[in-house]
Amino acid sequence: MAHSQFDQFLNEATYPDQDSETNLDGDCFYGLYTSWCFLSQQTPQPEHAFWTAMGQRVSPGRRLRMKGPAAADYILTSYQSVV
Repeated sequence: MAHSQFDQFLNEATYPDQDSETNLDGDCFYGLYTSWCFLSQQTPQPEHAFWTAMGQRVSPGRRLRMKGPAAADYILTSYQSVV
């Protein structure tokens, strides 16, 4: 079965961490997705499509953390906008 872009994103850029008291918030989660798309040379879907897909894939209360190259790209890009 072929995995969708959103399934690939969740697999490559996030991991579950139920022990954490924090979770990826909205802007951070979508920003991580756009970083992943850039690095994967994929076209990001509109934000409403992203949230619809995440609502079908990520159960409420599931805490996710970022990982991999997309996490590094997102953090560095976010830091540059603050400086």
